[in-house]
Amino acid sequence: MLLHLGNIPLLVVSSSDAAREILKTHDLIFSNRPKSSVASGIYDCKDIAFCPYGEYWRQVKSICVHHLLSNRKVQSFRSVREEEVSLMMDKIKKCCFYEKSVVNLSEMFASLTNDVICRVGLGRKYSDGDESGRKFKEVLERLGVLLGGFNVGEFIPWLVWIKYVDGLNGKVRRVAKEIDEFLEFVVKEHKDEKRRKGINEDFVDVLLEIQRNGEGGFALDAISIKALILVCVVFSFSFGSDGF
Repeated sequence: MLLHLGNIPLLVVSSSDAAREILKTHDLIFSNRPKSSVASGIYDCKDIAFCPYGEYWRQVKSICVHHLLSNRKVQSFRSVREEEVSLMMDKIKKCCFYEKSVVNLSEMFASLTNDVICRVGLGRKYSDGDESGRKFKEVLERLGVLLGGFNVGEFIPWLVWIKYVDGLNGKVRRVAKEIDEFLEFVVKEHKDEKRRKGINEDFVDVLLEIQRNGEGGFALDAISIKALILVCVVFSFSFGSDGF
């Protein structure tokens, strides 16, 4: 079924045969996402989620698959997962046996997920009352609203000027600035060898190592590093807890 949202054609895939044609047979034709002005305002779409299909996308995808999502890498962080599960069980035990309070398992599991992701991706947790983590969570929630919002200029191009009137452009700039400040802090923290001594290697360390060594002849600049951290690590967070 073909729909039109403004000037944009939208194909609704409603059968397995059509899905196979799009996702397998002609996947390259449909590999790009529609251009988003919000995503473009956040590191100019240099992340793996929003950048157009091409050599750059293949390179950053390879980095994420091999250094974050491979079986070997996942297994290397088994101790982190076990430790965080143990801490969660201790919290549940404390609530049940000592405080006699109701346990919100949704918040517990969201907090567990966020803590594991933070330690694997960023090297430490940003929860348990962490001020920077709390502020960044608020920024990400605002970004989520912007990404999921309706931007009339993306569907009716001659109305693109509206984003300068309704405040969308300003909101994107403010969110982008706050995100960049946090991720710049994370990157600088990882570059501090004295502070990093004795800490297990995480995804940010891997990206910085690739940048230093020029792995595969691929130039990974500071913007690309922060964009990959944002999408591969931060966008994986769950927002059901008081932490990230």
